Amino acid sequence: MNYAEIKYCDIANGEGVRVSLFVSGCTHRCKNCFNEIAWDFNYGNKFTEEIENKIIEACKPEYISGITILGGEPFEPENQPALTKFLHRFRELMPDKNVWCYSGYTYEELTGERKSRCYTDNTSEMLDMIDVLVDGKFVQELHSIMLKFRGSSNQRLIDLRKTRETGQIVIKE
Repeated sequence: MNYAEIKYCDIANGEGVRVSLFVSGCTHRCKNCFNEIAWDFNYGNKFTEEIENKIIEACKPEYISGITILGGEPFEPENQPALTKFLHRFRELMPDKNVWCYSGYTYEELTGERKSRCYTDNTSEMLDMIDVLVDGKFVQELHSIMLKFRGSSNQRLIDLRKTRETGQIVIKE
């Protein structure tokens, strides 16, 4: 897997100060995507253990709330094995930090409720390690700068912890 960028002090992609990993590769091709350069799976640099170590080290300060994974598309089948491995490591070493993830796929597609090419052997495992999922493709016609942590009104901020507890989708306020 490649990554396009890492922001080590990000306040735009989740609550609090975060480290954000922008993975490479996306087949959604959303009109007016803010990160079109990351559509290419070969763009950027290899996601190595050394990079994982840098991210984990950057998350150690108390003022860092957690990590955000976005892209590109984290749930592209090609990206899931590396991210699943990394999230296991992150959760083990950073149990008090939270994980946000942005995906153009919907929760229903990611859970297999709705058939999708993104659903793999890794998908459920990845979802189990994520606290907040921002789901759905960016839709230019539904864009609003008034939305919190999302670009278009079709996208949802799903509290995955509460969703797992209740068995129903819980939208984060």
